This record gives sequence, C-alpha cells and structure tokens, in this order.
Amino acid sequence: MDSLPPGTVRREATAAILAAAEKVFSRGGFEAARMSEIAAEAHMPKANLHYYFGTKDRLYEAVLQDIVTQWLDAAAHWIVPERHPAEALAGYVRAKLAHARARPGASRIFAAELLRGAPILMPFLRGELRRRVASMSTIIDGWGRRGQMDRLAPAHLFFSIWAMTQTYADFDVQMRAVLGTDESGDDEMFAAATETVTALVLKGCGVRAA
Repeated sequence: MDSLPPGTVRREATAAILAAAEKVFSRGGFEAARMSEIAAEAHMPKANLHYYFGTKDRLYEAVLQDIVTQWLDAAAHWIVPERHPAEALAGYVRAKLAHARARPGASRIFAAELLRGAPILMPFLRGELRRRVASMSTIIDGWGRRGQMDRLAPAHLFFSIWAMTQTYADFDVQMRAVLGTDESGDDEMFAAATETVTALVLKGCGVRAA
C-alpha cells in the first residue's frame, strides 16, 4: 500500500486531535481537561498531541480558532454582494443552526471562553473577527443603500444572529425541558427553530422581496 503524503498525515492527525479536544474541553472546560484524556479520545499517544500542538494552552487556542473560523467561513459563503439579502441571511441562519446542532460542544467552549474574559481568544477577536465583521458589514450596508432591506447597524445584526442561533447549543438543556423533547425530537425542534429565527431576522431587517 502506498504511504500517505506527509502533509496528509499531518492534516488527518491534527483534525483528529482537534475533534477529540473539542469533545473533552466541552465536557469539563479548559481547567479540568487533561492532555492524556484528549489523547485517549483521539486514539493516539499523548506525545502526538505535544508534537503537533506543544501545550494544552496552544491546543485550546487552536480549537477555539477552528470553531470561530468555521463559523466565519459559513458567513463568508452566504454574506456576499451577489446574493439578495433574503437568500443570504436565510442561508446564514440555516448554516449557524446546523453548526449548533452538529457541534453543540463547540458553541459551549466558545461561550465559556468569553465568560472568562477571552484570555486566549482576545487577539483573534480583535483581529481576524473584527476584520471579517467589518468586511461583511459593508455588504449589508450596500443592501440597505439599494433599498433591499432596512438600514441598520450590521455588527449588531451579527450579534443578534449569533445569539439566536448559538442558544440552541448553549441552552439546549433548558429548551428540551420547556419543549418536553429529547434527542429524538431534534428534527422537529430545529425545523421550527429555523423557520422562526429566519422569519425574525428577515422581518426584523425589513428585507424586501427578491
């Protein structure tokens, strides 16, 4: 059997470590997590974690950046000038809710980091996140100027979308208690959530028909 290219081995190993670390960090938080526990979750020696990421702090930072980058990539896919805001905002809401459903632990890790003042993620928030939001804000401003939606503060629109979608991960226990559902009811719950949040965003932004 041909051996895999070195780059492929590295990508697969780092992806497996990040996925395992996300599960472990979401269960007990940064302080409680142990590199040995993450290694066991990833089914590889602990030495591999130190080889690819060095320390727990650096691995935690990589997990956080991976989470936010995937969220921002979803936004960049939908929030583009060529799309009508009805299509773009609805698509973005669906993508964010899909992330909340598929990776609830990711949202909880992010929320926990912010609640402790973002000591690890702050440079990323002030740098890459701020740049991305500024770039997408110009697109939303353009839709407003063209009369396709109301003029509003784009950054606050993003804050609202993030809050409405990530709550389905962060406060999953509360929602299931109120709705009286378990995981078997996810399809129905997320379908209702998608319809409701999309309607709130589009109507709240005064999006005109395409």
